[in-house]
Amino acid sequence: MVEWYRGHGYEIMDRNWRCRAGEIDIVAVRDGELVFCEVKTRATDRFGSPAHAVNIEKQRRVRRLAVAWMSERGVRDVRLRFDVACVVGVGDSAIVEVIEAAF
Repeated sequence: MVEWYRGHGYEIMDRNWRCRAGEIDIVAVRDGELVFCEVKTRATDRFGSPAHAVNIEKQRRVRRLAVAWMSERGVRDVRLRFDVACVVGVGDSAIVEVIEAAF
């Protein structure tokens, strides 16, 4: 997933950042916009898109984690975006979809 963001002109600020409240998968920035990305991976789409796993509670958690990340780094007054990256399959045959501004 990091390669997708780099390939689209983003600078990766953090990967798998953790605190007591949880983990943020990817933090990236481009053109003054800070992006927090939740990555969901599934072997198949038999039970629907991995994006369906990012329910309202997960969205709230990611938002709280984003605030903690920004506080730790002293980041203020930036545009924020929350993406969901869906990976279906494994290896080179995996299908990747990034839902920008998913929530």
